[in-house]
Amino acid sequence: MHTLLGLLLLPVLATAQERLARVGTGAVERAPIIEEVPLTGTLTSPRVAQVSTSVAGLVEAINVDVGDRVEAGDPLVRLDRELEQLALASARAATRRARAELADTRRRLEEARQLRARQSFPETEVRTLEAQVGMQEAEVERLAAEAQRREARLRRHVLNAPFAGVINRKLTEAGEWVEPGTAVVELIAVDNLRLDLRVPQRYFPRIDADTRLQVRLDAAPERELAARIGTVVPVNDPSARTFLLRAWLDAPDIPLTPGMSARAVLQLDTGQRGLVVPRDALLRYPDGRVSVWVVEDAGEDGTASVTEHNVETGLAFDGRIEIRSGLEPGLRVVTTGNESLQPDQRVRPVGAD
Repeated sequence: MHTLLGLLLLPVLATAQERLARVGTGAVERAPIIEEVPLTGTLTSPRVAQVSTSVAGLVEAINVDVGDRVEAGDPLVRLDRELEQLALASARAATRRARAELADTRRRLEEARQLRARQSFPETEVRTLEAQVGMQEAEVERLAAEAQRREARLRRHVLNAPFAGVINRKLTEAGEWVEPGTAVVELIAVDNLRLDLRVPQRYFPRIDADTRLQVRLDAAPERELAARIGTVVPVNDPSARTFLLRAWLDAPDIPLTPGMSARAVLQLDTGQRGLVVPRDALLRYPDGRVSVWVVEDAGEDGTASVTEHNVETGLAFDGRIEIRSGLEPGLRVVTTGNESLQPDQRVRPVGAD
């Protein structure tokens, strides 16, 4: 009779076991304590230039428009060149004439030296011709330099992109007269963008090139991007009590543009070690109490009981929370399914790490 009753109760017991609350667990472990500092920043370009002319002239053509991407050396603006071309042609002609005159004087000087060697030509005439050669050589150099200057001015009538980037603004139009130094377009480099962050000055001594930085762009908040600190500018902003931290992102598959906003977390090593648990293990109550459920009395059937422990928390980082009191290392805490647990309730831990 008892055997038959036991057989009848087996399915009921099995069903009860299956209905036990399934909970995920995590370890209470000792680890380095990290302080996380939330920051906001902006992607900035390494090069921004209002490209200007170095000569005066009439704008003949603008080859770009706002939003156009250009490479270094691409022509942006062309000024009217007719008068400069004529001036260059005149300078080259004057140079050719001076060289011809110099060649003739050198020929006459050579003949005079030969006659002087036979005592049939005055020494003073030879000296005069030598002086003429010297002056004409100087004149050729001056005219050649003038022709080169005209060539350089003519080249400056075509304004080329000093670096690769995107046209952000057009500041002139065809038909306008521009003076030297007049900005005609604004060019922004869009490669090798850097993230500029303002950091409270009290953290300055604790930051170096190895400090970890986690970044999420507002344009792609689901992605956590790798970043490396490149520059720490030690000049404070006295009004905000901050200094500039500049970092470079590794995001080859995300289109980046200057002006994008970002949120970052600076992870600073405190130099201390302490107990940590997964963030999901914590339960916070309206009265300010914080607790975790601890797995105890694990049985051979894969079940265990749980007890609630009040804890004092510290810093939060990397999905974990520092526990300053209330737990011991080596315990296991409930991380999922802990919202409705009761003291001494039997549970079935699953997916333990």
